[in-house]
Amino acid sequence: MPQKTTQKYGKYEYPLNQIYFYLTEGCNLACRHCWQAPRYEESGEQYPKLPVELFEETILEAIPLGLSSVRLTGGEPLIHARFFDLLKIVRREGLSLNIETNGINCTPRVAAEIKKSPNRFVCVSIDGADAATHDWVRGVTGSFKLAKQAVQNLVACETRPQIIMSIMRHNADQVDALVRMAEDLGASSVKFNIVQPIARGKMLQQAGDTLNIADLVRLGRHVDQELAPNTTLRLIFDYPMAFRPLSRIGAGDVNNSCNILGILGVIASGHYALCGIGNHVPELVFGKIGKDRLKDIWEKDSTLTTLRRGLPDNLEGICARCLMKYQCLGSCIAQNFYRTGRLWAPFWFCESAHTEALFPNTRLM
Repeated sequence: MPQKTTQKYGKYEYPLNQIYFYLTEGCNLACRHCWQAPRYEESGEQYPKLPVELFEETILEAIPLGLSSVRLTGGEPLIHARFFDLLKIVRREGLSLNIETNGINCTPRVAAEIKKSPNRFVCVSIDGADAATHDWVRGVTGSFKLAKQAVQNLVACETRPQIIMSIMRHNADQVDALVRMAEDLGASSVKFNIVQPIARGKMLQQAGDTLNIADLVRLGRHVDQELAPNTTLRLIFDYPMAFRPLSRIGAGDVNNSCNILGILGVIASGHYALCGIGNHVPELVFGKIGKDRLKDIWEKDSTLTTLRRGLPDNLEGICARCLMKYQCLGSCIAQNFYRTGRLWAPFWFCESAHTEALFPNTRLM
């Protein structure tokens, strides 16, 4: 049986490797599937943004705890009025930079500023191979053209981004075409996200606009077995590890699930949280920047220490029986808690697949 292992960083068995900064409560798109469900912000500073001072304070407190990377997301991070100041702080402290954007504001000037960070990774969301499909998903006419231009602007600045496509009934038939488009644009990879049943994603699921488990498993196998071998791009279909081919896992050719034991979220209100789920679940908010010391939260918060003691052995249901639980760690603890109010609840995808006799028996203990 695989054994749970930990890595020490100085005195820390669990270093704080990365902080996810959810910089804004607003967004310049109105996406049908968004699990954050930010308020639509066409222009101006209508909704709260994380102050630069709190951003900097968090980073300075986190570096002694092991911080090596930050992820800037939202809402939409590029609508933050002082986005360039945030980038300067990240560069000054020598941290890796990860940006998730819809691309609307990724002008040549923004792309050039991002280029100044030597260790950078940018994701641009494109949810269809044509304007009608993407704009329907994103809720704003013209967003497809701007997202494609964002990729081109980044590539021109020697940043080959990852394109992220969120899969739903409206665009599932465009997976192959999107890969070809990504090749033409000069992207580095394509990641296919499954819509999570949180906030707008839950509404989309209830309306029958998401794929069922059988269709998702079938599409994932198509990406892994037919598309991936026939492109120079790295392709990631983001279903749980139990469904991924061992050949691709062994080659390091797929993403692991989120490193829940090495990350922390900061939401736009200035609060620390498990991740952006703190915008929906107050129980997973741990304190506030400037009021609560990050060191105390990271070392002593009851939820974080409970997770360290209990993952993955306390996972319930199908996750308790899965051979991949030592790598997967429940896939998404935030999602599991949102759905059930329990940290150890099984991941919805795996639970549904097991109920429908679609969970791979070869991955069961």
